[in-house]
Amino acid sequence: MTRATKAGAAYFALVFAAAFCLGAARTLLAAPVLGETGAVLLEAPALLVVIVLAARWAVERFDVPPDALSRLGMGAVALSLQQAGDLAVATGLRGLSAAAYLADFATARGAVYAAMLAVFLATPSFVRRPAGR
Repeated sequence: MTRATKAGAAYFALVFAAAFCLGAARTLLAAPVLGETGAVLLEAPALLVVIVLAARWAVERFDVPPDALSRLGMGAVALSLQQAGDLAVATGLRGLSAAAYLADFATARGAVYAAMLAVFLATPSFVRRPAGR
């Protein structure tokens, strides 16, 4: 496996675990008060912090080269694993069909989620290793 592939898998694991916890809190605590869209908007900044920190850690830990192909490859591996994991959670734990999962992207909540997925994909391309590395 290449460094970018390993980094993408680690990046996915970190963000997916954090997003799973944030999603549980969003669903159980924030959504009843703020509604689904409001809860997703509240969750997004915390998830953004997790994404940036996890991308930076994975880039540094696996010494991913700064070229666009390596970094986008890392993001693509992570996004592919994330979508497979999210679909498994949606169908297995939430009881949604694959069609219902995809239809959710057409909602306001889904649009915010899609934007976060784009950020998740692109972030490895923009993070830098600490100075002196």
